[in-house]
Amino acid sequence: MATPIKNRESKITTASEKNDFGPVVFSGDGEPHTPESTIKRLNKLLAENKLQPDKYSLGGTVEELETRMAAELGKEAAIWMPTGTMANILGLRKHCGVNARIVLQEQSHIYQDEGDALSRLCGLNAMPLAPNRPYFTVDELHELLQLSVTGRVLNPVGAVSIESPVRRQAGQIMPWDEMKTVTDLCHEEDIPVHLDGARLYMMSAATGISIMQYTELFDSVYVSSYKYFGAPFGGILAGTKEVIEGMFNDRRMFCGGIPFGYISAALSLDGLDGFEEKFAKSLNKAESLFKEISKLPKLSVKKFEHGSNIFELILDEPAKTDQLVANLKDQNIVVTWPNPEWHAPLLHVNPSILRKSNEEIVQAFARGYSN
Repeated sequence: MATPIKNRESKITTASEKNDFGPVVFSGDGEPHTPESTIKRLNKLLAENKLQPDKYSLGGTVEELETRMAAELGKEAAIWMPTGTMANILGLRKHCGVNARIVLQEQSHIYQDEGDALSRLCGLNAMPLAPNRPYFTVDELHELLQLSVTGRVLNPVGAVSIESPVRRQAGQIMPWDEMKTVTDLCHEEDIPVHLDGARLYMMSAATGISIMQYTELFDSVYVSSYKYFGAPFGGILAGTKEVIEGMFNDRRMFCGGIPFGYISAALSLDGLDGFEEKFAKSLNKAESLFKEISKLPKLSVKKFEHGSNIFELILDEPAKTDQLVANLKDQNIVVTWPNPEWHAPLLHVNPSILRKSNEEIVQAFARGYSN
């Protein structure tokens, strides 16, 4: 058996070894991992013979993850990608063919945070809808589609992309009925539709709608590995065999055929096991916790109308926000502030919420605001 990697740092105390499980981190989608905890997980996987090398992202544990995720997402095939940006743009590039226009949300990651990769690397043109809103309606999409094929110069749409939940809109989601109507229209018009489902598992837990119910609406789906499965990087692009066929060459051409992808893939598989149950437990705990925090004087927690795992913390005296955040940090509770994309602190629910009792967390907020 291979020798585990030796960690030069002090031994990590895990949740099962000590009642103090580490900080509650109201930031990010998954349980926070340190270099030490990542090495500990890799040692465990190595001892269990679950680290099988790949050859430039082919075979080994990478292939195992691809097979598992294709089944999880109800798709014919899947391919591992080193980044979510690559998964999104290569999926859309494959869909579009000669029709270079892509409809998406103005607040989407593809439009705002991927360096104009669609246009600069793929020659595709983004057509944003729903400015400063989490989703567009079927009427907005229908109007744009009609304009694209009725003008003097025809510019047919090659694909539609939907991000849900939308990070820049505090994790708000496209409601199921609207998503179903939009994707039905796309299929009627024979336009491929892609789901940027980086946080798909968050959406499913929040709505109670299964992963496969969501994914069957789409021709391709991207899911992140590092946002909540505890991998350091990577994600999965899944779809029909026609969509995934040839993606190895596309990935290589876009500089994504890296060696040692199996490290990320193995950690993804490890994080995937039991994740849905753990995250549902985290959301249930958060629901009762935030009701108790809202009973405190001058503090409340707002649930968004179409929210997922992100909630808004409201202070009657906003000037005390910095003080509250600093005091919470002293009590091993982390809230990210300031937030350049939102006017108030946001509480991201992830499994770290299970590290302390609700009573402990409520008391910390009470002390933090009153001090």
